[in-house]
Formats: sequence, structure tokens, C-alpha cells
Amino acid sequence: MHRYRSHSCAELRKSDVGATVRLSGWVHRVRDHGGLLFIDLRDHYGLTQIVADPDSPSFKTAETVRGEWVIRVDGEVKARTAETINPNLPTGEVEIFARDMEVLSAAKELPLPVFGEPDYPEDIRLKYRFLDLRRETLHKNIVQRTRVIAEMRRAMGEAGFTEYSTPILTASSPEGARDFLVPSRLHEGKFYALPQAPQIYKQLIMVSGFDRYFQIAPCFRDEDPRADRLPGEFYQLDLEMSFVEQEDVFQTMEPVMRGIFEAFAEGKPVTGVFPRIPYDEAMRKYGSDKPDLRNPIVMEDVSEHFRGSGFKVFANILAGDPKAEVWAIPARTGGSRAFCDRMNSWAQGEGQPGLGYIFWRKVLHTSEAQAGVLSEMDSEAVERRFEESGVFEGAGPIAKNIGEERTEAIRRQLGLEDGDACFFVAGDPKKFVAFAGAARTRAGEELDLVDRDRFELAWIVDFPFFEWNEDEKKIDFGHNPFTMPQGGLEALEGDDKLSIKAFQYDLVCNGYEIASGGIRNHLPDVMVKAFETVGFDRATVEERFGGLYRAFQYGAPPHGGMAAGIDRIVMLLVGAKNLREITMFPMNQQAQDLLMGAPSEATPAQLRELNLRLAPTAKKD
Repeated sequence: MHRYRSHSCAELRKSDVGATVRLSGWVHRVRDHGGLLFIDLRDHYGLTQIVADPDSPSFKTAETVRGEWVIRVDGEVKARTAETINPNLPTGEVEIFARDMEVLSAAKELPLPVFGEPDYPEDIRLKYRFLDLRRETLHKNIVQRTRVIAEMRRAMGEAGFTEYSTPILTASSPEGARDFLVPSRLHEGKFYALPQAPQIYKQLIMVSGFDRYFQIAPCFRDEDPRADRLPGEFYQLDLEMSFVEQEDVFQTMEPVMRGIFEAFAEGKPVTGVFPRIPYDEAMRKYGSDKPDLRNPIVMEDVSEHFRGSGFKVFANILAGDPKAEVWAIPARTGGSRAFCDRMNSWAQGEGQPGLGYIFWRKVLHTSEAQAGVLSEMDSEAVERRFEESGVFEGAGPIAKNIGEERTEAIRRQLGLEDGDACFFVAGDPKKFVAFAGAARTRAGEELDLVDRDRFELAWIVDFPFFEWNEDEKKIDFGHNPFTMPQGGLEALEGDDKLSIKAFQYDLVCNGYEIASGGIRNHLPDVMVKAFETVGFDRATVEERFGGLYRAFQYGAPPHGGMAAGIDRIVMLLVGAKNLREITMFPMNQQAQDLLMGAPSEATPAQLRELNLRLAPTAKKD
């Protein structure tokens, strides 16, 4: 028999009754039932119940073991009695009567529990991550992550892609975040950069004549952490294709992405054909370029109902600014003053002056109500009378100021009914759109309108190629600088730069951007013109992007692709709220690795080798 085990702790079944087996694993839990000891033994694969009675040679050892000790157990497989079967365990019909037990490794008192799933301070969890990873949910998430990546590789191979690796030590590039720099020992005063993404390399792979590339790529960005983005590093399914247009990328990758979700959705519905939503439409309808389409709320422009109205706040905004609009955020079932007041208070907590609202209720004509008609009817008759002759009455300060006719026109435009509400935001949409989107999200969640048991995916297309940088009073790239502008060189030479759209697209799911891509700019003159628009001259382009610019001089195929965020996809599939719950060894919110003690100070010898000297930060008064 093997030194440590004949079976895993998940293998044994009723068919194994009578067999002598050997198991090794961690002591998950010890229970003393009147002198009879029950030990739940756990390994990577599962859990098996061990029984040690006072007559067993192993009983003396069994009395000493504690949680998370590593032990080996030899014993006989026996069937559990009907009343003791555990239907929640694959091994729940059997137990092992221990005959011999060996302690392979004892454990000190634990700094955090492994049994169960209690909340525990994050700094302790990260410092003792090797213990945290033994917890059932986290352990399961990490295994699922590995399976998702394996499925990605399988699906990409089936779609005709080949995996190629790209360098980790490279040059700095303008991907939109700060680089991690690595000082060169051999080249004094110069630095490598860790890749924010393999963007330039994968384009060079296309220029080199390879056709369909993919990679499970590590990416490094020195940016602040948040719930859906870890500090330091992340992984993406990176891919590129030659001789393609935008639609080719969609037709190729949509089945791959849908298949990955369907494989791990555990029966939850996944979008069939992914809708294509232009960026401008997404911002207008949902207030976000990564809308959660499980939320049925769609915002609408209701400006005309407020022009010249008695609600002077909105009327004056519309009259004073030609860019101003009033947007409605319909909220079905939200028609109570209590809910509307809560939304108003939330808005004030977000730094807004408030959130105007109207809510509707159905009432009978005043004459009928006064005649006492209702008192003579049963409840069903009253309900029918409301359906037949009731009228909608708008409530709230806005309804009082704009009058019945305008209030009813708003209700009809939005298709609202008895018990529904609507919230309003006014001003320049570019300034309030983010808040409007947040209000839409808040209302959908508060009213439980969001169907959380499904995956809704969509392509967001036609992103602006440029955007206005208000701080620096200049034009900047709106997204990826290496994307092909719609209209090409002719569009770049026109006067209205901010109206140019890019062949840029994102894939979104349930309110998260899970992939981003585009058709690349493969023409050197177009590349130079695009960078000149944001302030780079030709010499700077040649210096900073020399490899790519040079490659474009020697026959570059039209190409495009995308990169899908593995961490976010896994987070969605397992239902986690934070990326740390699907990452094996994450940093904390301060970008520190509490387990390994990184970042750490360099020794004087290391600094000398790199020709570096630390300049102490000046102390602030």
C-alpha cells in the first residue's frame, strides 16, 4: 500500500464497504460522542468521516489530534446506519473505522478558523493565506478558476487559435495606467517596464505572419485597487486575428465567450445573441458604458415636458443652456413617498442637491367617490371600477408644479402604471450621466427589479476615438491609441475631431466590462496623424513606438482582437463580490503582499549593483 494513501478523501462509496484503506489529510473537525471520536478528514478532493473507538489501537493518538493537524489513517470502510447517512457528502454513506493513525504534522493554534465561513479581518486572512485557502468556498473558487482557464484554452484551440508567449520585460507604453519599472543593472539609468498588456507584441505577431494568436497573459499596472481590479497584476485572455473586420471578431469570439459562461453558469440563463449597443446609446439609456442589462430600467429624455413649465428649476436650466436636458429614470413599483424620500436622501449623500420625483396612483373620479359608490361594492367590484374608470394622479412637488397634463404625458411616454415612480436629473448630460446611471442602478437594486440569476452579455461599440481633457485643455485618446479610427485618415484630417468614432468595442456582463478590443490601426500615416492630434510629433512616435511603427513600413495586415479579463469572468461565474475571493495570493488594498512581505527594502548592495540611490521624501510640516 502507498506510504500515505490508497484513496482520496472524496473517493470512497458504499461499494467499498469491507475494504481496508489508507487516507491522509487535514483534521477538519473532531467530535467526542461519549468516548467515541469522530474525525472529519479533509484533503483537496473532499471529506471522509473517521471513527475511533476506545478499543482501537489508534484511539490514543486520535485523542491528541486537533484541527488542521495532518494525519494518516488506516482502517476499514463500513456503511453508516440509515439515520447517520449524510446526503450532503459524496462519501456520506460510509465511514472509516480507524485501526492505525499517524500524525504527519501538528498545527499550532490557528490565527483564523478554517472550518465554516465566518467573516474575518482581511489583514489576518492575507497574512495567513495558506490557511485561508483551505476554507471550502475559497478553495473551490481557485479550483474553478483553473477550470475556466482550461476551458478557455480548449475553446480557443478549437476556434483555430495558437498560444504564443510574449516578453515580460519590455518598454514603457501609454496603456492608460502607470508602469511598474524595473531598473537595468547592465544599462545604467535605464529601466524596463512590466507589460500593462501584450498590445504591441501581439500586433507584431500579426505583422510577422502568424494568423490567430492567443495567450493567458499576465498584465501589470501600478494603479489603485478596487473591488473589481486587483493592485499590481491581473490575467487576461489575450487574442489577435489577421485580415478581419469588427464583425469577424464578434462572430468568432461570441460563441467562445458564451460557451465559457454556459459551461460554468450552473444552469443560469446566458444571453443568446449578444446585442450590439453603440456607446452613445448605452450612456443615454443606462448612464454607463458597462450597463447591467438585468436591470430593466431604461432612461429617457423628457425635456419637452418641462420646457416653459411651472417647475422653474428645470425650466430655467433648459432655457439657460442649449446642451441641457432632463432625463427620466422610471422606477416600476417604486410609487411610495417613503421610497422616493429614500432615493432623494441617497442622492444628497452622493453630493447632489436632491433627486426630483413623481409617483402615480390610480383614483376614481371625484364625483363617484363623493357619491359613496365604493362603500356599496365588494373588493372585486372596486378593483374592476378602478380598471374601468380610474384616472392616474401624480404625486410629489414636481407634479404639482407642472400640472396634470404634463404629468400624464410623462407617464404615457414612459409606460408607467399605478404604483410606479419616476426620478429626474437635469443639466448637461455629460456632467450628470454618471450620477443618472448610479441612480438607475440604485433604484433597480432597491426595488429588487434586477434578475440576479442570469448572465446578460452585450457588445458596446462605436466608442469615441478622442475625448476632451478639461484639466489640460487638450484632446486625448478616448480609449486604446492603437485602434483604427472610423473614417481613417480622412476623418483625422477633418475639423471635428471629437465626433470621430473608433473601431473599438467592449464586452460587458452584469454591469462589468469583461473584455475590450478593437480593429487596429495598421497604417503608419494614420498612426502618426492620430498621435499628432494628441500632441505627439512624428519623431516622438518613431522613438516611443519604434518597433510597431517600423513594422508597419513592411507590409502589415489589417488585424484586430480583444482581451478578456479572466479575474472578472471568474468572479462573476462563482458569484464572488471581490477579486481577492478568486485569486490565490492577492495583495491588500494598500498594494502590499502581507504573506511574503512585499514590497520590501532593497539592500545597499542591491542598490549599488543597479546604480541607484534612494532620495528620502521631504518631511511635511
